[in-house]
Parts: sequence; structure tokens; C-alpha cells
Amino acid sequence: MADFPSAVEQADTVVVGARCAGSATAATLARAGRRVVVLDSARFPSDTLSTHLLWPAGVAELSRLGALEAVEELGAPRLTRAYAAAAGYAVASEFPQVDGIDYTLCVRRTGLDHALVRTARAAGAEIREKCRVTDLVWDGGRCTGVRYTDPGGRLVEIRAALVVGADGRRSTVAKLAGALTPYESTPSGRDCYFAYWRDPSGDRRDIAAQWRAGADLGTAFPCDDGLLLSLVQPPAEAGPRRPGDAEQRYAAALDRIPALRERLRDCEKVGRVRSATDIASYFRRSSGPGWALPGDSGHFKDPVTAQGIRDALHYGRLLAEAAAPVLDDPVRLDRAVTAWERRRVRECREIYHWTNRLARGTAMSPLEIELYRTATGDRALAAITTGIFSRTRRPAELYTPARTARLTAGALWHHRDDPRPVLADIAHELRRAAAEFRTSRTTLRGAPPAAPSSSPGTATA
Repeated sequence: MADFPSAVEQADTVVVGARCAGSATAATLARAGRRVVVLDSARFPSDTLSTHLLWPAGVAELSRLGALEAVEELGAPRLTRAYAAAAGYAVASEFPQVDGIDYTLCVRRTGLDHALVRTARAAGAEIREKCRVTDLVWDGGRCTGVRYTDPGGRLVEIRAALVVGADGRRSTVAKLAGALTPYESTPSGRDCYFAYWRDPSGDRRDIAAQWRAGADLGTAFPCDDGLLLSLVQPPAEAGPRRPGDAEQRYAAALDRIPALRERLRDCEKVGRVRSATDIASYFRRSSGPGWALPGDSGHFKDPVTAQGIRDALHYGRLLAEAAAPVLDDPVRLDRAVTAWERRRVRECREIYHWTNRLARGTAMSPLEIELYRTATGDRALAAITTGIFSRTRRPAELYTPARTARLTAGALWHHRDDPRPVLADIAHELRRAAAEFRTSRTTLRGAPPAAPSSSPGTATA
């Protein structure tokens, strides 16, 4: 590879990564009249590791982006009912409306991402596939572009007012900007394994279902092409991975969740089991002079609450809306991008804590069981829980002082012969709540610590 680029181009924005966050950013900027070049190492259609459930808020983002029609043409059924079962209790509810959308979609990433790429291209963004970014270009402490290798192996440089790293958890842009190490991180207590099943059931293909049994969690989400996505999240297992581990752990978890195994009884597994292990939720520094990190490159939550696609689309769009009017003014651009990052931290920290609670990988506590027990006869409580996943309600609305007192009283009544597990659970929850409060008011106060502007080995102007 040559040491110097064979071409130097100019754009308003370079977006690295063309999937959810990248396409949302690019389409929005292009519609605002900005020249956007999007670089991706893949050639679309292309798959990626993902559990790809979109709650109504995520579907609404597809609609705002202008991609919903293309996504729905892929044939995924509208999931209009939510079902959750645990400890002998089952809770059924409908989904809340977000911009008139009251259903969930589970769409495989090959089709979903291709639809998003086509949407960004139709909006006016230039999509360059099979291109791999190798360096950021710096002018003093400011990022002013990227260098990448094209499909023919040529080194090309693009100068831009803003470089957007929408390139996932192993983000090249985050690494080159010195922001790869999170300033807040919580390891998951669960591993994740999932597979697709040919689903002949006609009467259950409108239900998004979840089961908890012991420390295990499993789901069944009907998706496109007549398939069903079934995911299990058993407690995380330490140690090296061996060939066949994913298949074995997946099958073992299904056997520990009899209701999920029954849901799959007439289904036929298609393809291999896929896995995500050593998972950690995090916040990274996501903005600096001339650069920003929407999507998983800057913030990631455990897949147990299925928030990633919605947040990638939502904050990619908001980044573009904030940046588009001020791309020609570096001072105003930096202020806008910093404000965008702080907004994401403020808006996501509560669901971050909620996700980490569900990702503990432990058996259900007495208070959790009491929540399920109460929700079976309390439609309002079930609606709040579904609304939290859909981002129309806040976790704080579930555990109000009055409701917490009622749940505690109920748990103590059902453990009246031996209240010690309930008392231990209460003490544990109080400690956890205090720790979350401290984290929100310090590390996640909305103003992340500054990151270095560049790292050794990056290109300079």
C-alpha cells in the first residue's frame, strides 16, 4: 500500500459504517443538502451479529427515516402482542403506540441493513462498499478526514468537517480517536446464543414472547421468511470457548426452559447457533473536535432489552439534525456534537441501569416474582413494563415508592414462613439503587471526561 493517498477528496461529512447508525446519519444529512460519503468494509446485502428486535419506538424510527416501507416488504410479521412468563405467572399485554405505530418487528439484519443502505443512497448519500478505513486525518487536535483503502487497494483520503464513526463495538474510528476504552462499563452476567427456526405456527406469529426459568432467559420472536428467532441468555460461563460449545449451551438452555422448548416443538432449526459472549454494556467518549460516535461505537447495552437498533437509528438521526446546520462553523459544530453526546447520556443512563439489572444472570428475586404475580391481574402494571422496553415509560415509573411498598408487602406475605430471602433482596436492591444513583450523578452526569484528540500512528494534515 502506498504511503501517500492516490486521491484527496472533499465532503461535508464522512460516515464510517453504513448499517443502522450510519445510514440514519447519512440519510438525514443528505436530505439536509449536505455531501455525505459513507464507507463500509462490507458489500451489501450483508449479515452481522445481532438479535434485531425493534420495539415500536424502533419501528417509528424506520418510519421517520423513510425506510419502513422497504423493511416491511421483507415480510416480517407485525408482532402486536407481548407475552412474558416466569415463576408460574404469565403476563400478556399490547404494545404502546409511538407515532401511531403499535407493533414490533423482528427483521434479519441482511435485509434490514440493505434496506437502510438503499434509503441512505436514495436520500443522496454516496455509499462506497468494500472500503476499509486505516487512519484519521488530523490538523492539530482536530479530526479533518479519513484515509481508506478502496476495493482495488488504492489509498484514498477524504477531507470533511465531521467524521462519524458508526462502525460498531470494535470501532476503528473510536480506536483512532483514542476513545475505545469506555469511561463507564458493566460486564454482563449472561452469554447470548440464538438460532433461527422454520416456524409453521400460524396463530402465534403475532406474539413476541419471553420466558424466564431459574437463571435462564429465552425468547421467541417471529421474523421474516417464515422464520422465528429464538434467543437464550444463560448465566455467563468463564473460560476458553471450544468447538461445539454454542450448540451445546444453546440446547442445554432450551432444556431448562420447557415452555420455550414447547414453543419450538413443531419448528425446524435452520442454520447454526450464533453466540455473543464476554458482553459488557458501556459508554465511551463519543465526541471530539471533528468526530462523533453514534450507535454501538459510542454506547452499547446488553441485548437482553433489545435497545441497540432503536438507539442507533434515533441518535444517528439526532446527530445529523444537530450537525447539518453548523457543519461550516467548527466552533458551533463542536458545541452541537457535544450537546448531542450529553443528551444521549442523559436519556440512556436509566435504561442502561435497567438493562444491567436484567443482565445479572441470576435467578429471579422475590421482588421480581412478586412483580410478575401482580402484573397478571394489573393491566396498568403490565403496560408500564412493556412501555419501558418501548421507551415510552421510564423504569422509575415502575418502582414508585407506593408500588415498591405494595410489592414488598406482597413478597413478605408469600414468604411469611421465612421472610429472610425477601429482606435480603430488599437490602440488595437498596445497595444497587444507591450505586446506580452515584453512577448517574458522577460518571453519567452528562459530561463525559475528555478523550485524547488523536492516537499514535494517525495521519496528520
